[in-house]
Amino acid sequence: MNHTTTTINESVAVTAMGFKKNLAAYPRRMEFRGAIYDFIDAGLRCIVRSGSRTSEVLTLSDGQTYFQLRSDNHGGNWTLVSMMS
Repeated sequence: MNHTTTTINESVAVTAMGFKKNLAAYPRRMEFRGAIYDFIDAGLRCIVRSGSRTSEVLTLSDGQTYFQLRSDNHGGNWTLVSMMS
């Protein structure tokens, strides 16, 4: 099975958040280029620290496509890093 990964690196609007059992927040829905994507679970999370900067990278899926989202502002600003279908 061949997968195609597209690098995006554009800001997106996260319009709904969910919470895991430990109350960690994660995106449940985002809008990108006029399309709305609903994520099916909390995905995989990675915290990246470089000096005083901290970023969070999440890999989420809507059931058909995988999305990598990055937050540099504790969930305030989100960037769609890539999409893989």
